[in-house]
Amino acid sequence: MGWQGGCNPDAFGFRSMGRATALLIGAFCLAGAPGCASLARSATSGMAANISAAILDQDDPATVRDGAPAYLLMLDGLIAGDPQNEELLLAGARLYGAYASSFAGDPLRGKRLSERARGYGQRALCAHRADLCQAVERPLPELRAALTSMGPADLPAVYGFATASATWIQANAGDWRAVADLPKVEALIGRVVELDDAHAGGTAHLYLGVLQTQRPASLGGQPEQGRAHFERAIELSGGRDLMAKVLFARYYARLVFDRPLHDRLLGEVVQADPRSPGLTLSNTLAQEEAQKLLGDADEYF
Repeated sequence: MGWQGGCNPDAFGFRSMGRATALLIGAFCLAGAPGCASLARSATSGMAANISAAILDQDDPATVRDGAPAYLLMLDGLIAGDPQNEELLLAGARLYGAYASSFAGDPLRGKRLSERARGYGQRALCAHRADLCQAVERPLPELRAALTSMGPADLPAVYGFATASATWIQANAGDWRAVADLPKVEALIGRVVELDDAHAGGTAHLYLGVLQTQRPASLGGQPEQGRAHFERAIELSGGRDLMAKVLFARYYARLVFDRPLHDRLLGEVVQADPRSPGLTLSNTLAQEEAQKLLGDADEYF
């Protein structure tokens, strides 16, 4: 994708600062100025965030499928050069997880990509708070006790690890050792919702909604609680997050055999404008999934 390492100012995303400022910082880098490393670290994190945003705003999934691997490799290189950079690690967890769940193509590749996503998420959590990092390896009651000390500053690291772990569990659904971690993931995401249910646009509610609608109530599931989470996620996004409606239809409406709700939600998705800052790619994929679900609804219901 044309990025280069070293202390080239453009390689660290300084274009937006103006050419004079970029050249000045570049000169400091070349001169070995003491502050260069921190400046480069900050700008590198900014570049990762900017490119991640560009991917999320892409309306052609095929472009992302074909082009994102180059960015993932670049992230690997940036992390290798700054292995304790929490923002880079979270970017790696987020993008590897998204690619694994949407574009991996085959199960084995999905497992590998989700494993890297979870690894980056765990490293980010360890870099942020070693005590919480250690707590996720302990029994569930001890993890819950540790989570009581969480504050708003801990939300990105905890949520990043939890969502990457959820993707990893999904990719390894046939492995009971992975599935055994689901209660811990639910505890982590539940604590995020307790502290700020609008964090990350309310997507924590989507994860809880899916987790609670895996089984009917007669088998220990919590479908009505799941429904409440889906509805809250839609509310928090102002209806802009089309994937929330698709997941609501797929996991709740199908579970309780509510055909009118199912078709209404998916019809709204198909008719909506997918373009929305930070959601365009997800919305485009949601429309594709909605068409598939509507297409086989007669066979399901």
